[in-house]
Amino acid sequence: MEIKKNIQVNTKNSLYDNFINRLYLSYINIKQNKIFIYNFISIFIKTVLFILLISSDKAVSIGTNMVFHSVPPILVYISFISLILSFAFLFKGIYHLCSFLILNTFISAIYLADIWYYRSNHSFLSYHMLKATSNLNNLGDSVLAMGRAIDILFFIDIIVLIILIIKHKKIYENTKVNITSFLILFILPILYLSYVHYKVDILKKGYENVILFKSSWSQNQTMASLTPIGYHIFDLYRYYDECQPYKLNNSEKKEINNWFEKKEEVLPDNKYKALFKGKNLIVLQVESLENFVIDKKVNGQEITPTLNRLLKSSLYFNNYIEQTYNGTTSDAEFISNTSLYPVRSGSTFFRYPDNTYKSSLPNIMKSLGYNTLAVHPDKGSYWNWLPSLKSIGFDNCYDSSCFNIDEVIGLGLSDSSFLKQLSSLIEKQKKPFYSFSITLTSHSPFNLPKEYEELKLDNSLNGSRLGGYFQCVKYTDKQIGIFLDNLDKSGILNNSVVVIYGDHEGVHKFFKDEVDSMKNKESWWTDNNLRVPLIVYSKGLNGETISTIGGQVDFLPTISYLMGADPSQYNLSSIGRNLLNTKKDYAVTSTREYIGNDSTDKDFFLKGIDLSDKIIRSNYFQK
Repeated sequence: MEIKKNIQVNTKNSLYDNFINRLYLSYINIKQNKIFIYNFISIFIKTVLFILLISSDKAVSIGTNMVFHSVPPILVYISFISLILSFAFLFKGIYHLCSFLILNTFISAIYLADIWYYRSNHSFLSYHMLKATSNLNNLGDSVLAMGRAIDILFFIDIIVLIILIIKHKKIYENTKVNITSFLILFILPILYLSYVHYKVDILKKGYENVILFKSSWSQNQTMASLTPIGYHIFDLYRYYDECQPYKLNNSEKKEINNWFEKKEEVLPDNKYKALFKGKNLIVLQVESLENFVIDKKVNGQEITPTLNRLLKSSLYFNNYIEQTYNGTTSDAEFISNTSLYPVRSGSTFFRYPDNTYKSSLPNIMKSLGYNTLAVHPDKGSYWNWLPSLKSIGFDNCYDSSCFNIDEVIGLGLSDSSFLKQLSSLIEKQKKPFYSFSITLTSHSPFNLPKEYEELKLDNSLNGSRLGGYFQCVKYTDKQIGIFLDNLDKSGILNNSVVVIYGDHEGVHKFFKDEVDSMKNKESWWTDNNLRVPLIVYSKGLNGETISTIGGQVDFLPTISYLMGADPSQYNLSSIGRNLLNTKKDYAVTSTREYIGNDSTDKDFFLKGIDLSDKIIRSNYFQK
């Protein structure tokens, strides 16, 4: 019996020793793998570079304002890099080397894609955006325009890696699949990440302001904590979670109702009440139209002569803030017609195209006896706008298939051709009507065909992004003038109100760094402060400038008030307020910045962003 016991003990010891020996040999194998070490170090450096870049406003230089809210979680960075590179040990020979090249290139591409998306949208790619691949048609120039010289740093190491692979090819020819090395680099990081998640996110025993696998109000903070690798792994979990039907509990419903009631201002009516009652409503959302160009000249030439002329008979809101998010142009349409902020992840039109909005602007106008139509010069699948606007309440929706595509500039049908055809379409509408349309030609990267450039620019502007933007805006302004002249000749303008606004910033949204770096620039070129013009024009109206600070969520209450709708139709369903009858002076941006003169209720109004998200995800107004 004693002998058998010894044999069993020896066997157990032998198994244990073999296990430890295999771990040790695998550790040595990893440590001596020069290609692994090189990739690990290079990806770590690129990760730090990425995080430093998103510290700057446009991710074009190393930021001086660190995105770290506490001590950088270096071990978390190491864990995610190790986890990704572990898969290379599942391949042998030359495939082992090639797998490192593929993994490094893939990671670099993800980093670059996030940087480019951040430069244009101040957010990062998400799995929800996979639904928006139809938007990529004709967007090649706009996407490439987001590139900067510093981006080369994300791929220099890959060139060196290719050289190393060629040089050490023979050394790795006999490399075998190493499951143990894979498990060390895969399992240990997962164990550590699980531990640190429990400690930091659940027990809250980490450094102050540190969060890992929890959604933060700041995407930059989440990205800086998890690296792009961890961010997108976590985003996959969030994507799955957010794709599940969202049901509000009683507490959330009460919170929403209380917020709307507290937000409401009860003030006596003024001269603007029903000012345009019974008139046709024509709304034109102009691509990338910023406020800083209004009533301005470059080299003695007006940039927006048509809009400047309209101001004499318009209510002009010169502190109107854009509030778009991941859905950009489609968000502007959504916000304006529903008075809700867009969802916090992905595009509202792609994620929730079938939602019900009983108090939307088209539904309010229909209650006043109006016919409603939405018209686009692009495909109905672009941002999924056609089914979404139908769901919001428009009776008829016309996309590019309903027009003669006789001239294409940039993303689609030129503003010249579209607005000429649109005027003919509007003339045929049964009155009164609400017509909503957008333009396309002034879209980034602002490359207008030379034959349409009318501004004579000096050398500092000619060929620059800002110069190109001025040319595009001038072109679109001219087409709007022709459009209004046609409506005037047909008599439509005699009983219509025309509303013109910009969907979001243009040159400052995409190329602010280039504008700031220009030599001999004029002071008014440099900053637009997220402002887009809102112009409400009607023939014979005495022009007036409204300097109240507001945002796109205020469009619906303001226009509804002018058109004669009863405030009870929208007060308890609109995040925004009537800018013509308010004592408040503020706007909230999509990045949770409060812009206003009185910040007493700042937290209350910021809460509207999260409540809008819940309202949309739960289809709150369906009841």
